[in-house]
Amino acid sequence: MSNQTKKNNREADVALITGSRRGIGLGIAVELAKEGFRIVLNGTAGIENSQDSIRAVQSFGADCHYIQADISITAERAKLIAEILSKYGNLNVLVNNAGVAPSPREDILIASEESFDRLLSINLKGPYFLTRDVANWMIEQQKAGLQQKFKIINISSINAFTASPSRGEYCVTKAAMGMMTALFAVRLAEYRIGVFEIRPGITKTDMTAVVKDKYDRLISQGLIPIARWGLPEDIGKAVVALCRDYFPYSTGEVINVDGGFHLKSL
Repeated sequence: MSNQTKKNNREADVALITGSRRGIGLGIAVELAKEGFRIVLNGTAGIENSQDSIRAVQSFGADCHYIQADISITAERAKLIAEILSKYGNLNVLVNNAGVAPSPREDILIASEESFDRLLSINLKGPYFLTRDVANWMIEQQKAGLQQKFKIINISSINAFTASPSRGEYCVTKAAMGMMTALFAVRLAEYRIGVFEIRPGITKTDMTAVVKDKYDRLISQGLIPIARWGLPEDIGKAVVALCRDYFPYSTGEVINVDGGFHLKSL
């Protein structure tokens, strides 16, 4: 099927990917753009610094709109939703991807409360309440007669179950996102809104560039059964499968995109 045909078939579908100027978020946006979704990119930088990201999405013929908003701030989340409503009138997919790592990474015995509060605000509180507000909007769209599929997809991490004492606050937020996924999956099932969690493994992004040598060595030593770095498009393809409703009788599922890292073997 050509990109143009896909676009025509899904011309009303709108996907918001938070934290999508680069890395995993942009990889997800590009894969959804290939499927003909209208894409809403989001980040905290201004649009003048986001042109490369916009062009990357538009290169696949997708309608792309960028909104500058900090999801950790209540008013900014409201602005984000209001602008999508004004621009498109509907929203079919929310991908909660925005997240940050501690800066600097510090042992949990000395890590600061300020870092803990910062990560909880961006990585957990923001997605939690954005999901609440988007879910209510999705329910309104259904009641208004919009006969389309609705999905909420949370991008967490293998740190949801893998302890890294040099970034404890990050691990806590990702573990909590697992329960957030379960809560919304249960609550929204009656509205046929699928809620899923994707756990990327060691993925090549700006965030992991600072530990490239460490993970190159560990991968070469057999850390991961599929012995390579993950790529943003690997996560993007998993999102596409969920958004295309290939799992119609599932919700609350965790999709591991980690090269088999989560497997135990002897």
